[in-house]
Amino acid sequence: MADTVTTSPAPPAWDQGNLKNPHQTEDKASRVQRMFSAIAPSYDLNNHLHSLWMDHYWRRQAVRIAGVKPTDIVADIACGTGDLSAAFHRAGPKRVIGIDFCHAMLQGACGKNSGSGGQAISFYEGDALCLPLRSQSVDIVSIAFGIRNVSDWGRAVDEFYRVLRPGGRLIILEFSLPRNAILRAGYNFYFRRILPRTATLISGDKTGAYKYLPESVNTFISPEQLTQRMGQAGFADVKAASLTAGICFCYRGIRHA
Repeated sequence: MADTVTTSPAPPAWDQGNLKNPHQTEDKASRVQRMFSAIAPSYDLNNHLHSLWMDHYWRRQAVRIAGVKPTDIVADIACGTGDLSAAFHRAGPKRVIGIDFCHAMLQGACGKNSGSGGQAISFYEGDALCLPLRSQSVDIVSIAFGIRNVSDWGRAVDEFYRVLRPGGRLIILEFSLPRNAILRAGYNFYFRRILPRTATLISGDKTGAYKYLPESVNTFISPEQLTQRMGQAGFADVKAASLTAGICFCYRGIRHA
């Protein structure tokens, strides 16, 4: 009789051991990639539902702050399923390039944006720490809710500076926490107690993705630290716009050199 081979399920990407500060996890990049591969099919639904559809508003604000011109080439990094890429495309630039290191998310982006027309919007696999773009080749670099997921966010900011042309704009959209103590407490109750349960139920996720989400926001750097690092990378006129009582920030920096 042939032996029956049994395989145990893969351990979750995120558990109580590494959720105390997921940004300090040594193999963060591979865990993030596995997590997004698992939740890709339900990613859009959970995004829209659990932000109460505010994510559409945040992306529109990011596009507005970027000041898109008809001659611009936009590189949308960690583009996921392409919602921000599509929002930039609607603003009328010359071209939009979406880049993500998760193949499953890019499949969703390509499926949703297949009717965008010609080469005006295209998607490629690539890492935020080593972009497949020439130096000084794009006019806008954007990253929405992704800088916190990069294994070395400071190096990513340097890489964004490298690929931008003089006069180019960096746009970072990222979650934060309300400064008001009462609002913060209420938000974290929803963020840590309710959202992980309902989002996991919808997605069927077993990687711990929706436990990672609130902890990755709570343990990430402050808006002041991010704007300071953008300045150190060489960006000028750095600004941080608070959106929805500080739940989200939109950062903008300009490459002058």
